[in-house]
Amino acid sequence: MSVTHPTNAAASAAAAAPAETALGRTSLELLALGAIWGGSFLFMRVAAGEFGAFPLVEARLALGALVLLPFLWQARARFTPRLWLTIAGIAAVNSVIPFTLFAWGAERAPAGIGAITNALTVLFTALVAHFFYSERIGTRRWWGLGAGFIGVAILASGRTGGVSVWPAALAGATASLCYGIGINLVRRYLTQLPSGAVAAANLLTGSVLLAPLAIYSWPTQPISLYSWGSALLLGVLCTGIAFVFYYRLIGRIGAARTSTVTYLIPLFAVIWAWLILGEPLTLTMALAGALILGGVALSQRAAPQR
Repeated sequence: MSVTHPTNAAASAAAAAPAETALGRTSLELLALGAIWGGSFLFMRVAAGEFGAFPLVEARLALGALVLLPFLWQARARFTPRLWLTIAGIAAVNSVIPFTLFAWGAERAPAGIGAITNALTVLFTALVAHFFYSERIGTRRWWGLGAGFIGVAILASGRTGGVSVWPAALAGATASLCYGIGINLVRRYLTQLPSGAVAAANLLTGSVLLAPLAIYSWPTQPISLYSWGSALLLGVLCTGIAFVFYYRLIGRIGAARTSTVTYLIPLFAVIWAWLILGEPLTLTMALAGALILGGVALSQRAAPQR
């Protein structure tokens, strides 16, 4: 029979306390990030009608870049003119186009539609890596991809208030495909740079690219304070501050574990839309969300070791 010395027990308890504190903090930050990014679909739903897609995304990109500018300033010496051109091309695919598609969809369908399709990003990232960069997709991941795409088909078949939501579902799926392409491009061309600086440069160049279209389509009618507040929160909180959370979590627990926030975003988006806008969760949304998130979960499960 072994006896644990009181001093050793106290040392073990003292060592476990910081680990438990770190785990609790990580869990809270993941929940906060899911709530913030889920809220982005609410804010787009509120503001897109008055702003229009291009002006709203321009505000989002510019405000997000402003928050992250200190990270870019610290690493400015590493950003050559050629690198800026590369970032501009990636920003078009990774920010400008998907943000615009989600904002366009938010004008036409409940906030939950865009949030549910956003979960396809994980699946599209794997698919793009397979076809363009020869990364292997196992059987589980193929099943996950199939479940996800069936979920999108079910989601697109739904109606809200008698109006079909398939255009918004298609826009969201296309935006997620853009994210999948963009993530692979970032992995291959920008990983040698500080992630916060890359995010800032991405948003800054995106705002420059979109500025002409945003100015041309800027609404002629005054925009309400309610919509301006939503745009401000979308840019500062859901884009700028959320990226700080995101990259801090990646540094602490790794990209794979941080990606579990994917499961929280649709849940929070639907909750916020229901609580604040009174938007219902339809049967097709629930079924599609279950299939898409189930497909994501299946695709992320590690194959059993032999």
